[in-house]
Amino acid sequence: MASNAFAGLLNSSADRHSLFDDAQGIVAGSMLAVLGVTLLSGAGLLAGGTAGLAFLAHYATGFSFGLCFFVVNLPFYYLAFRRLGAAFTIKTFAAIALTSVLSEFVSGFISMAHVDPIAGALFGGLVIGAGMLALFRHRASLGGIGILALYIQDRFGWRAGFVQLGFDGIILALSFFVASPFIIACSVLGAIVLNLTIAINHRKDRYIAM
Repeated sequence: MASNAFAGLLNSSADRHSLFDDAQGIVAGSMLAVLGVTLLSGAGLLAGGTAGLAFLAHYATGFSFGLCFFVVNLPFYYLAFRRLGAAFTIKTFAAIALTSVLSEFVSGFISMAHVDPIAGALFGGLVIGAGMLALFRHRASLGGIGILALYIQDRFGWRAGFVQLGFDGIILALSFFVASPFIIACSVLGAIVLNLTIAINHRKDRYIAM
């Protein structure tokens, strides 16, 4: 009986993810996001979205990135619930909580002694983008701007990556208060890589599973 239940958990159809699918997608996406954030942080870079706001708060106040990231996302859960449903909100909360917790402990397992800012932007942006793709494809996000981007894509058909890129430009403009022009330029490069990864690969006409 137990084996049949487990087998059912693993089953998924062409248009529907199983619970197991969603769980591994959220864990994998969160782990990739934390790795990308570690690369950005090791290079002293910032990011867009709520991660960018969390970086700004982290650099300005000295509080940990994980704590800042969790707090910054709190106001967006109401929008997620009202516009995108309870399942999306619960999965997004799980992804944000897991990302916040992992970011608190990852430094004890992965040490970045030196990360070139340009390499950090390219690799960090790509890895975070891949993590967000995993979350988007399981109807979850890393909160905040990602929620807005998904809602606008669903409502108006605008690509989530391009929507998020516009918001990221505004957030990175605020970075002039805490970073040098070169670091900001590299951070912009990272945001472009991240959002192009999402815009090119997150297409409703190419991926239909929910």
